[in-house]
Amino acid sequence: MPLLRRLAPPCALFLLAPFVGEFLLGNLTLAELPLGVLLAPMYGCGALLVREWGRRSGGGWPTMVLLAAAYALIEEGPVDQLLWNDSYAGADQLHGDSYLPSLGMSVELTQSVLALHTVWSICVPIALVETLTRSRRSDPWLGRTGLVLVAALYAAGAVLVFRGNYAEEHFIASPAQLVGITLVIGTLIVAAFAVRTVRLRPLPGRAPAAWQVGLAALAVTSAYWGPLNLITTDRYEWGGVAVWCLGVAAGVWSVSRWSRRPGWGARQRFALAAGAVLTYAWVSFPARPESGGPLRDDVLSNAVFASCACLLLLWAARRATVDEAERRPAEHRSGSRRSACGPGRQPSAGRARSPRRGERQSPSNPQNRPCVNATESGTATSSGAVRGMMPRICWTT
Repeated sequence: MPLLRRLAPPCALFLLAPFVGEFLLGNLTLAELPLGVLLAPMYGCGALLVREWGRRSGGGWPTMVLLAAAYALIEEGPVDQLLWNDSYAGADQLHGDSYLPSLGMSVELTQSVLALHTVWSICVPIALVETLTRSRRSDPWLGRTGLVLVAALYAAGAVLVFRGNYAEEHFIASPAQLVGITLVIGTLIVAAFAVRTVRLRPLPGRAPAAWQVGLAALAVTSAYWGPLNLITTDRYEWGGVAVWCLGVAAGVWSVSRWSRRPGWGARQRFALAAGAVLTYAWVSFPARPESGGPLRDDVLSNAVFASCACLLLLWAARRATVDEAERRPAEHRSGSRRSACGPGRQPSAGRARSPRRGERQSPSNPQNRPCVNATESGTATSSGAVRGMMPRICWTT
């Protein structure tokens, strides 16, 4: 495989993670694009590490989601201290109605951190880049050397962000707070790799269409982020906490059931990410960037970033649709048209013959196709039956 093609997916994820996590949200403007270079080592390498560990371990998306939650607490905890700093960026985001004095933390702020980094900074970029990567969606993208280099670059990026924030804020959390968050992060990492052994049974019925999945993702994420940005009174904090809990419960329950039904695939996973991206696109307009500045520059930046995101979604949607169209004929040829023809039998090679004179035509095998015993040939059906346990079927053209 050419080097450029092999490096394209990790490079795309390296750049897309900070774009979605900071610029599309509206935290940074066009004038602050150079900051993306400083943020990419932490955001981009963090997303790469989460994906590589998830794919290499075989845990897939459950492992990646839990590792993304650990990433969220690492970034906003030990790295930039937002979870405990009551004057972060000149604003007190801590002492609202959901503030817990015993922990020195805000429930609403902690939930926001988990949502924006777990979903948007990590999982959404991974889902989009995997959609665009047709042949290596579930394969590791980095070798051992690449993995070590990415880990080192992530650590360097985290140190850079920590030093920059400390130079401005001069704040360090208490030892008890740092120990407590470290225990929570460690628990999430252990759970991420323990979940690999959990296997849920498939469910009957069909998975919802991709547009239905995307609309549900847009509705749930907008129901959380919209009021959080539009309602500024502290009285809504516990309401936002309740909406977050309901949204997470509904999302986990729905996706867990949908993904175990026939028909769930790349288009539905892309639709989940697309709905979340569209939420960020519209929420960025009422939100104000951290650096302030003229409203005109803010609106222009949001319009440019939202347009880029929509173009990316159109590209990914086309790629997912093409892949689905190419997959269906193969499935159709492998097992869509079957009819019964005798005990454990399937058609042998050769043309179907017409019934001879005086020979009765079987209603279950109208073409009188010659059959061979499937258990003797060692083949298995598409439903996973193995030799000696096959249903008695015959494949017809």
